[in-house]
Amino acid sequence: MSQKKFRILLTSLLAILSMLLLLWLFRKPVLAPTTFNADRARSDVLTQVSFGARHPGSEGHQQMIMWLSDELNQAGWSVEVQQEGTPESPILNLIAHRNQGEPLILIGAHYDTREFADRDPDPQKQSQPVPGANDGASGVAVLLELARVIPPDLPVEVVLVFLDAEDQGQIRQQDWIQGSTVLAETLLDTPQAVVIVDMVGDSDLRLPLERNSTPELQQTLWKIGQELGYGSIFVNEPGPSLIDDHIPFIQKGIPAVDIIDFDYPYWHTTSDTPDKVSPQSLKAVGDTLLEWLVKYHGSLREE
Repeated sequence: MSQKKFRILLTSLLAILSMLLLLWLFRKPVLAPTTFNADRARSDVLTQVSFGARHPGSEGHQQMIMWLSDELNQAGWSVEVQQEGTPESPILNLIAHRNQGEPLILIGAHYDTREFADRDPDPQKQSQPVPGANDGASGVAVLLELARVIPPDLPVEVVLVFLDAEDQGQIRQQDWIQGSTVLAETLLDTPQAVVIVDMVGDSDLRLPLERNSTPELQQTLWKIGQELGYGSIFVNEPGPSLIDDHIPFIQKGIPAVDIIDFDYPYWHTTSDTPDKVSPQSLKAVGDTLLEWLVKYHGSLREE
């Protein structure tokens, strides 16, 4: 090969490499495939119930904190424990971060279970703790699975919060929603949206429109759920007005929604056990929240 031909070939190769480098540098990020694993979420429900009672001060409560922290760390999230209250009655919220961005979206669930099953039809069981398969474990399971599958390159900061002391109201003069109240009062940055997930594992799941939620955000989420084929679950019918973990944020003027099926016959009874929890129900809620986050990511990209 002549020296002239060699220089031409070398110049062509360098031009091709430069073009490929430019294409790589200015490529559009591709979101990793994301699939909410319903069976894994239900397995997380079983794990939580295996810890036994999970009210503040119990051994199961401590096990929950350690297990949640480990699972979140393995999924690539850093965990901060927010401790408030008193030494006798501490409130321990777990706050999971992964990236810093604007705006901020907060998704939460309470991880404590009620200390006494005071609504059990059997008076002899009313002093026993609630297993909390649906009321507690189902919301946590949805958040944990989201932690594993939310795309890591969203240009929005998603914070997952595992709230303590939601379910101890009227026990030893305690209030309801203590963990979320503490969190809302100590926020350094104001979320653009807050979504609370509570009691979403019922095998007969039906999610009407909780009346204290922010209507615009609520309608957005319900429309996505219906578009995904979950129209029999995300129903456009008025539901109850509830005191739940979204209320402290609503009171601060932050858009917030409570995704909850309060029509659950085993609420605050010893029968709130894993056999009442359906992986398909967990998936319906998980898929909807995941799609909402990905769509939100897409709208920001277009801007």
